[in-house]
Amino acid sequence: MRKKYIAKVVAGALVGVMSSTMITGCNSPNSSLEQRASSSDVANENDMNKAAKIWPKLDIEVKADPAVEAKVSDIMSTMTLKQKIAQMIQPEIRNITVDDMRKYGFGSYLNGGGAFPNNNKHATPEDWVALAEALYQASIDDTLDGSTIPTMWGTDAVHGHNNVIGATLFPHNIGLGAANNPELMESIAHITAKEVMATGIDWVFAPTVAVVRDDRWGRTYESYSEDPAIVREYAASVVKGLQGAANKDFLSDQRVISTVKHFVGDGGTVGGDDQGDNIASEQELFDIHAQGYVGGLTAGAQSVMASFNSWHGEKLHGHKYLLTDVLKEQMGFDGFVVGDWNGHGQVAGCNNEDCAQAINAGLDIFMVPNDWKALFDNTLAQVENGTIPMARIDDAVRRILRVKVRAGLFEKPSPANRPLSGDRTLIGKESHREVARQAVKESLVLLKNKGKTLPLDAKARILVAGDAADNIGKQSGGWSITWQGTNNTNDDFPGGTSIFDGINEHVTEAGGKVVLSVDGEFQEKPDVAIVVFGEEPYAEGHGDRETLIYQQGNKRDLALLEKLKQKGIPVVSVFISGRPMWVNAELNASDAFVAAWLPGSEGAAVADVLFGKQDFKGKLPFSWPATPQQIVNIGDDDYAPLLPYGFGLTFDAKNTLDDSLDTSIPTNDDAQQVVSILSGAVQAPWELWLYSGNTSMAVNASTHTVGAITYRTVDKEVQEDARKVTFDGSEYAAMRFASKSYFREDLSAQLLNDTVLTFNVSRHSAMTSPVLLSMNCEGEGDEAGSCSARIDISEQLNALPQDTWSNVSIDLQCFVDAGIDFSGVVVPFEMGSAGKVSLSVADIQFAPKADRGVELPCN
Repeated sequence: MRKKYIAKVVAGALVGVMSSTMITGCNSPNSSLEQRASSSDVANENDMNKAAKIWPKLDIEVKADPAVEAKVSDIMSTMTLKQKIAQMIQPEIRNITVDDMRKYGFGSYLNGGGAFPNNNKHATPEDWVALAEALYQASIDDTLDGSTIPTMWGTDAVHGHNNVIGATLFPHNIGLGAANNPELMESIAHITAKEVMATGIDWVFAPTVAVVRDDRWGRTYESYSEDPAIVREYAASVVKGLQGAANKDFLSDQRVISTVKHFVGDGGTVGGDDQGDNIASEQELFDIHAQGYVGGLTAGAQSVMASFNSWHGEKLHGHKYLLTDVLKEQMGFDGFVVGDWNGHGQVAGCNNEDCAQAINAGLDIFMVPNDWKALFDNTLAQVENGTIPMARIDDAVRRILRVKVRAGLFEKPSPANRPLSGDRTLIGKESHREVARQAVKESLVLLKNKGKTLPLDAKARILVAGDAADNIGKQSGGWSITWQGTNNTNDDFPGGTSIFDGINEHVTEAGGKVVLSVDGEFQEKPDVAIVVFGEEPYAEGHGDRETLIYQQGNKRDLALLEKLKQKGIPVVSVFISGRPMWVNAELNASDAFVAAWLPGSEGAAVADVLFGKQDFKGKLPFSWPATPQQIVNIGDDDYAPLLPYGFGLTFDAKNTLDDSLDTSIPTNDDAQQVVSILSGAVQAPWELWLYSGNTSMAVNASTHTVGAITYRTVDKEVQEDARKVTFDGSEYAAMRFASKSYFREDLSAQLLNDTVLTFNVSRHSAMTSPVLLSMNCEGEGDEAGSCSARIDISEQLNALPQDTWSNVSIDLQCFVDAGIDFSGVVVPFEMGSAGKVSLSVADIQFAPKADRGVELPCN
């Protein structure tokens, strides 16, 4: 499978990165391998011989430095075991205090997606720097832990400094792959480094070098391409942009530590299942999924993040052969390996609080957002009783300190006193945005242009429609201010522009006429309509899909396109998505169709290309599917996509798609689908609100307190896939999922499909007061109207085990009998109480009765 193509890719990959001989021994100081028993040495030698047959010895540009090693040895000679383990623990800012840092001296810490200083989504650069300074000073304060080793802060800056209000957000990686411009990538990475350093942060969890094989995966947009060659070249460019070149300003005060992730095979899981199993052969694992490490590690990346996925059933966080024998020994990586969010807890025999297996396999830093105290204590005990060899601890700490010394953390000023810290002019700087606009323009791919519809005449009457036209959050996708990219408004992107902003500017300047109408209604017939539509934001596994069919079962955007077409209006579709999707019907209804991917904060640049200020340059970084069920990659023996990898029209190119693409969906793909309300992220068209008495708040962060209700995101199976609410009993309060703008949604098909309302719940207290599960089909404030229903489920919740997840369901007929009209539902799920109650919910959906779980009576 794909052998000819892969062989060509790998041959190119290894030129200039392999040394002349394959050295199978360990080349890192104080290796734990030297201290193992002879039987282990034999096993290790066999593993190393195996690795050498496939994996190269890299010629890494950052060379070993005796002065660095001597300094690390001096530091380690004075460290206690507790101090060493503290270097290996990485908690999250929502779950530690300055006093915790002073007491333990953690080697690093992170802010997860949607975590902000003081839990304030609109924290200023000064707020970020203040927290960095406080934790840094606590880390070098030796009054409690005896350590003066500086800590470091890691963050997911994956398309710009995306956690910070006002930062420049670049197109997500899939769009940058369409641009195929390594020099531009290095510029983007350097800009990101400077904006990150302006907030006092040292370390970035990027680049992602996944090579995606199944576009149903929710992280497809984090991949540059299905082509390993592009990923390899881009990885080197991003690492150099973030860290600086090894022979230039490497880790200077203009640069940050980079992380190549996720090692290894995350893009190749069966079925595109996030955190699933990759069953590729070892040769394919290297040829396809490891090329980004060839590029990134050769360029000198100082950290690697272990992947959530398994390889043939064994979790990477506990995979000694791949983490130690391959990555560290054979490939020669001498930086450190950091885990992903509680990834160690998924290793067989482990949990979030206890995982000697991961350390012994080669993990150097636990990313442990919540349970760091128990993990610290258990790891300490496991070293003391010999479960974890002291040599393994020393190797991990040496690697961590080696990177800190190389980064100059022992000599650089504290975060508040570094040259770029607190410089607000760097956040969203105009020159940075100009580079982002260039990236947007180069990322756009023209899939269809019937009758030379594009470029447009800015003097024309233009209708702009679609719910993504004037929506910076939607065009930016996941990892945009919040983790999932949801709960944002245009005001959360100061300095940014929507796609409509750019269209309006061009048309106004030319003397044309432009009207924005999301639903496509108009008073005066336009000459042309631009419809901007696409996927709602998502991140990680919350974006996993069963099929690539766009809007299956609810083709509302297609209806808009066809409505305009039926009125004789030429239609230009601008499709916002994190992956190729099966959109044959939407293509048929469009005269021109642009794959805009997820362009980020500079949406106005899209208009520059639509109006011909620049021709299309982008080429498909992924093959575009021809059928609803097709999973296709370049090099497949039966390669037959609708549009091939590398496809992309220019204005003068011949159009290849007509209006008669097959739109039929096989029966098995048209089967009843689960309709989700909360599936990790809140699903469109619903929004989450908190109510207490007469006060309400739209949820736009991971934690809130409104009157009697306290809310936060929690982990059920993956990061932040559940919602916890605590009611203090002072008044009635509720968590409410409601339609956008309180429009009525037709859910009558759920009655015809004989489904139930089902959700997972974990109660954290006794249910001493009524807990009301509600629906209504009235507007805001009309919950007690004739079309409403409330069912007390407290008795049934009390019968469930405490602090344990249970699946429960209730027949929709209960709500019909209480007066709900499913042809116009506004609130499909509300849970509230006037008592003291604490519980968590997840996976709220309308599902087949077969999935009902514990049945709740209608009461």
